[in-house]
Amino acid sequence: MGASFVAHVLFLLWFFATTFSFFLKAESNVSCNEKDKQALLNFKKGLSDPSKRLSSWSDQEDCSEWYGVVYDNKTGRVTELDLYGLKLGGEISGSLLQLEHLKYLDLRGSDFNRTPIPTFLGSMASLTNLALSYSNFSGHIPHQLGNLSNLRHLDLSGNYYLYADDFHWISNISSIQYLDLSNSKHQSEVGWLQIMSTLPSLSTLIASDCELVNLNPPLGFVNFTSLQDLVLSHNLFSHEIPNWLSNLTTSLLHLDLGSNSLRGEIPPSIFNILKLESLQLYSNKLIGKIPELLGQLKHLTYLNVEGNSLSGPIPSSIGNLSYLSDLDLSDNQLNGTIPKTLGLLSNLRSLYVANNFLTGTVDEEHFTELSELKELDISHTHLFFNVKSNWVPPFQLTYIEMSSCKIGPNFPTWLQTQRFAFELHLSRSEIADKAPGWFWNWTSRSEIIDLSDNQIEGDVSDIVLNSLFINLRSNHLKGQMPQLSGSVMELYIANNSFSGPISSFMCQKKNRENSLLVLDVSNNLLTGALPHCWKYWQSLTHLDLGSNDISGRIPYSMGSLVALQSLHLQNNRISGHIPSSLKKCSNLSLIDIGGNPLSVAIPPWIGEMTNLTILRLCSNGFKGHIPVQICQLSSLIVLDLANNSLSGHIPNCLKNIRAMTIPTPRFKAQYSYYYMHGQFNQTYLENLKLVPKGMELEYEENLGFVKMIDLSSNNLSGSIPSEILVLSELCFLNLSRNQLIGKIPKKIGIMKKLESIDLSQNNLSGEIPLSLSSLTFLSHLNLSYNNLSGKIPLGAQLQTFDALSYIGNPQLCGNPLPRNCTIEEESQNRRAIGKTEEDSNNSNFYIGMGVGFAVGFWAVCGVLFFNRTWRHAFFKFFDDLKDWVYVTTVLNMNWLLEKLRSCHH
Repeated sequence: MGASFVAHVLFLLWFFATTFSFFLKAESNVSCNEKDKQALLNFKKGLSDPSKRLSSWSDQEDCSEWYGVVYDNKTGRVTELDLYGLKLGGEISGSLLQLEHLKYLDLRGSDFNRTPIPTFLGSMASLTNLALSYSNFSGHIPHQLGNLSNLRHLDLSGNYYLYADDFHWISNISSIQYLDLSNSKHQSEVGWLQIMSTLPSLSTLIASDCELVNLNPPLGFVNFTSLQDLVLSHNLFSHEIPNWLSNLTTSLLHLDLGSNSLRGEIPPSIFNILKLESLQLYSNKLIGKIPELLGQLKHLTYLNVEGNSLSGPIPSSIGNLSYLSDLDLSDNQLNGTIPKTLGLLSNLRSLYVANNFLTGTVDEEHFTELSELKELDISHTHLFFNVKSNWVPPFQLTYIEMSSCKIGPNFPTWLQTQRFAFELHLSRSEIADKAPGWFWNWTSRSEIIDLSDNQIEGDVSDIVLNSLFINLRSNHLKGQMPQLSGSVMELYIANNSFSGPISSFMCQKKNRENSLLVLDVSNNLLTGALPHCWKYWQSLTHLDLGSNDISGRIPYSMGSLVALQSLHLQNNRISGHIPSSLKKCSNLSLIDIGGNPLSVAIPPWIGEMTNLTILRLCSNGFKGHIPVQICQLSSLIVLDLANNSLSGHIPNCLKNIRAMTIPTPRFKAQYSYYYMHGQFNQTYLENLKLVPKGMELEYEENLGFVKMIDLSSNNLSGSIPSEILVLSELCFLNLSRNQLIGKIPKKIGIMKKLESIDLSQNNLSGEIPLSLSSLTFLSHLNLSYNNLSGKIPLGAQLQTFDALSYIGNPQLCGNPLPRNCTIEEESQNRRAIGKTEEDSNNSNFYIGMGVGFAVGFWAVCGVLFFNRTWRHAFFKFFDDLKDWVYVTTVLNMNWLLEKLRSCHH
């Protein structure tokens, strides 16, 4: 009996299991709904699909095989469409409306060519998630989206041509939890804050870069009930941080108000939001101290107040923030010492306190518990990093930035323990020691090494450099140039004592397999001729071999540097001519070959290098005329041909240099290189020495603002061409020490941007033009040793220069020269001025009289000639007038004669 019962039970279990698995299998075989399938195929027709991912959408395949499509196994209806990152284009078809059960639609990362967001999306009532970010939509955000009552997640960020004309439609989406409107422009922000705060489920509100200007609600009350993340960075708020934020003490976890113009102090109420995990107030205009109340935020993991004007000490209560992982206090006005309580932050991963007025010593105690520290920046402070030579840090840093704070004089031995440091910046850190042998092996693990502007010694001839970026400028390194691995992209070793022939470095077999972009070995002791192995260096974009002792000719093979953008060969002993092969370097924008004994003519073909913006050929002994082909360099902003033996006239065609005639994008003095190996980029900064105001100045960041012509110290003759006045953007003009004659152009004052004019030591004559006094930017003027005469014009500018600016002109008089103009000279000047004014007035009178006569004559005669009625009326009037005058005259004469007769009787 018992066995029979068990058998029956097992049979029933088998039956139910078999039946259930049959139905389960039947359900799993439900295919995609045909209506939805056709809707998706119609949707596909209107799209461009560069990634070809939608090729899986085929009428012969079930939706289960289609990319990005998810459907319900029970009903077969499509519920999700995830096409993120496919860069789709074209048109969004209204066939999507047939997907009646679609809950999730993600088109992020598409490109719909600034078309509007389709309004029909507001009719897809089942949608709970709609993501359209970075899809190049434009126009206003359709109010119809407010009909999506089930929507929980809406992301419209990254559509830079999208705008909102009002926000009332959002109040209809009561279920919304996540809302991102970043990068769209809000034309009407009236009540936006109150509208957002009425959404009971809203937990994340992101509205960065929306041009919002007011964070203070008009009614003074905001009632967010569920808000956890509030991101309003990169807007236009210019008031104090509002007090209503203190109402969010029970919910808010993340607050980002960075990159606005918020003023005032950090309100204490912020530190009552005890659940706060992230606080970002960077790049504002906040002042005052960081309150000690900071220590109340026990859950804080991220604090960024970089780029404000906060002052006072770092609060010692910061040691209470045991969860803090990222701290950025850089670019403020903080003073005092770094509190040792900071060493208690065992979870701290990044510490940035750069660019402050911090003082005192940083020692081992500051890092006691910082075992998780990865990034450290204490640069540009007055701190002294003073640790023992045998110190073993508890951390392993990946980023070390200690430039412009004291580390030396000894080389920091603790670096040897740091096995994962990708970046090391120790420039201007007062190290005056020999770089130990272990250090060069250590650098092979780093991608950026900057030890510039120290007094580091040593012979690095046998060193192999491996880092991507290496800056050893301005030290005391010597020997032959080091070897390079194929990974080095930028090498700066200028201002050292490297010696030996340049060819031994450039043509060395080990250096042939390179990917070098920038090579700066200027101001060293290199010798020998320029090599012929440039074909191995074709990746070079910037080459600086200036101020060495290199001799010989410029080899024709340098034309193989087709990527070259700047070439510095100045101040060497290079002779011969400039090879025409440099024309192949079509990207060249800067050429500096000044200070070499070339002693030939400037080649005319240089006018074919149309990308040139800076041409410095001074002190080369060039002979002959200035080639007119130079005028074809329309992008030129610096033309320096000074101190040569050039003759002939100044070309009239200089007016064709367009960059000096109209405001143009300034010369790019900085070039950025992005490396794939790390999350950083490096910047190459151009360097050029010019003589704009009588003294040599070095230009770097400001090089792009210079617009200059220097033709001084040549044998140029003729007059200053009046066409030069067209160069209205010119800042510096130097034509001194030539043989120029004639007058200074009378209208030179129209060159309003001129800051410096040097016309000294020529044979110029005549008076100083009055228009010179209108040059408000003029800060350097030298007209000395010419044949100028008359009185120095009065004005706000010309009397501010001392007598040396005018000395050597015997016929010149007036302030600031000691020679006063005589009464006769002044009266002659006044008579000349008066005569000029009288002639001008007379001329104006006669011209006006002539014009008036002609206008009056034709105004009357023209009307009479063309209008017959008026002509008859005009002559009838004169006939009647004649008769009236005749009758009146006869009557009056008779009356008078009658009177005379009566008097006679």
